[in-house]
Amino acid sequence: MAAVVSLKAAAETDVPAMLAIYAPLVLNSSVSFEYEAPSLAEFRERFRRISGRYPWLKAEVDGRTAGYAYASTVFERAAYQWTAGLSVYIAADHQRLGLASKLCGALEELLRQMGYRILYAVISADNSGSLSFHHRLGFKEVGRFRRAGFKLGQWRDVVWMEKILNPAEGPPLPPIAFSALDETTKAGALAK
Repeated sequence: MAAVVSLKAAAETDVPAMLAIYAPLVLNSSVSFEYEAPSLAEFRERFRRISGRYPWLKAEVDGRTAGYAYASTVFERAAYQWTAGLSVYIAADHQRLGLASKLCGALEELLRQMGYRILYAVISADNSGSLSFHHRLGFKEVGRFRRAGFKLGQWRDVVWMEKILNPAEGPPLPPIAFSALDETTKAGALAK
């Protein structure tokens, strides 16, 4: 029997399951440049801070959280408000099932509808799988910072990639907060 996959807006009750996916990546890889996994309280606060303004989505496989993706602020200054950063994490036992593509596709559609123009991804240069994945999604490399981070005993380059979501035409309206986006638009993006 085929697994049942669904995408949903993540809720605060999903924080422990999402942290269980993220923590091993922090501790055992250069996927994240954090040294220590955040505590449950820290991760819950991160979720609260981000999820009102930006989409934070989860993928479930047979009712179990198997991955998540969210957008967040890249730059703080007002003139950058039409840009967002992408983060996507998939549980080790659910990789290569297309979950990251589905999550990113839904996230991109929501950000387009919200009025964002550019989506950035910041990736450790030694993470060839993530670089290839983002290229397949249409991201282009726009910069490389040499030896920008020290993780797991070595200096690591960081690659910045971007994807244009909406054209730059005329003065834009401010982006809509995810919490203010209508439910029909949310449901449509998650159903794709």
